[in-house]
Amino acid sequence: MMQFTIALLALLTPASASFLSSPQHVFSNPNPIDDKDFPHHRIPTVHESAVQARRILHLTNLATLSTIFPTDNTPSPHERRPSTVGGSPIGLMDYYADCEPATGNPTLLAISIATSFKNAAAGSNITLSARWHPPDAHKRFYSTAALPRFSLIGHIEKISSSDADQLGLAVCFVRSHPDAAAWLPGNPIHRSEWARLVVDEIYWVGGFGDRAYIGWIPVEEWRSVTQDEIDQIRLPGEQDQKSGWQGWKEFFGLSSDSGCTRKKGNSAHVEGQGHGHGHKFEDM
Repeated sequence: MMQFTIALLALLTPASASFLSSPQHVFSNPNPIDDKDFPHHRIPTVHESAVQARRILHLTNLATLSTIFPTDNTPSPHERRPSTVGGSPIGLMDYYADCEPATGNPTLLAISIATSFKNAAAGSNITLSARWHPPDAHKRFYSTAALPRFSLIGHIEKISSSDADQLGLAVCFVRSHPDAAAWLPGNPIHRSEWARLVVDEIYWVGGFGDRAYIGWIPVEEWRSVTQDEIDQIRLPGEQDQKSGWQGWKEFFGLSSDSGCTRKKGNSAHVEGQGHGHGHKFEDM
């Protein structure tokens, strides 16, 4: 196994040097005149990154909700929560659905006994984190560190039953999560209610920092994304993306056609802490 690993690294090292762009492009887009080797390599703009994030929100339905345990209240004796965890963060998987696409606020089914919603009710802020899972990952290798992910920082807002009916939340949510039909509001198992995560801030990691935008997306940019933009772009691994060598070139940022609709405008500055290719620059 060790010999195979060494042989593989020996094979990849010269190859990677031949097609990866220069580290000088980590913090800005290359000048097409100066960058003769890769004239089409370009870091997506903030708006393009917002469109990608909104498509991920639209196509996926599982995320991690992160909250903080309260420090100023006593847990229920049935909970058996250690007294030492007050003020500590916790992240747990939960269901969501994109039932209000015009706003970009994900819909949640808040179950009263769930830790995330108990912490939020006690005053914790809340963050929803999601990432892209390419649908063809079973037949094509992807570096998980190079795939896009984001966090939505916001607050919980309850949705009245009348508004939920008008928005068709039950149908929308169950379409995305059929098993959730068992714990819709009014069920005999657990008390639940409809809520939305009102997005206040967005942090985006598009992939490796020398070929993707990494940084904050203004909430106005997030909300300005249209459904048409969401429908037109394609993320890595979606069916109508190019395959074979051309697909690999796009994955490494070496093609002008990256599968994302491009809007005219200045390219985005990349916030970074040395986001070079091949380095894990943020906790997964």
